[in-house]
Amino acid sequence: MLSRHDLAWLTLRGWERASRDAPAGTRDAIAGWGRAGWPGVVTRAHADLGPGQVALGIALPPRPVDGSKPRIALSCGAGDIDRAGPALALADAVEAAPSAWRKALAALDEEAVDAGLNLRVYGSLAFQALTGQAYVTARSDIDLLLHPATALDYRYALALLARHARVLPLDGEIVFGGGLAVAWKELAGAQHGQVRVLSKSLQGIALVTVDSLLASLGEELPCSV
Repeated sequence: MLSRHDLAWLTLRGWERASRDAPAGTRDAIAGWGRAGWPGVVTRAHADLGPGQVALGIALPPRPVDGSKPRIALSCGAGDIDRAGPALALADAVEAAPSAWRKALAALDEEAVDAGLNLRVYGSLAFQALTGQAYVTARSDIDLLLHPATALDYRYALALLARHARVLPLDGEIVFGGGLAVAWKELAGAQHGQVRVLSKSLQGIALVTVDSLLASLGEELPCSV
């Protein structure tokens, strides 16, 4: 089953259909993306999505005039996906990062691996690594994705990210059971388990308590104070 931020490589016919069904001003960019063999990124389903369709997104490099990154939404049929996989592993993106980030990113990834955590990356750094084009700017964040297996993993991950955010512009999400993802900075600011935070999933958005998220990891929670 697909999740937000997964990567999807379409068949040639899939890219042709996606280009044909997209707004006229985006068709050339979509067709060029497909010819380059780059993947689309799975995004949250929207109201106009038909049965059996998957919502995808791509982002073009920043415009020189204002630095904005044109984002293009498209869709495809599930049968148009040649292959799919999770977001890019952080280790596979380190060399594509600005040189000033690489040593600190490698140290972050090594510490995560030692703790049994698998860091993945999406957003500007991921697009830069996947396409070889220039996406990262001085204003860019490093969008990380982390799936803790237990509440202990979750607590360690928050501490790890907070510590490394002192030297890197870290952003991103922690993903819980059922594919519910919450910005790690919002979780770090939650004062107790009954605080409601904004979660995102393939199906939509919802306010949920931190306790319910931790319970989805299958580990017994301590009593709330």
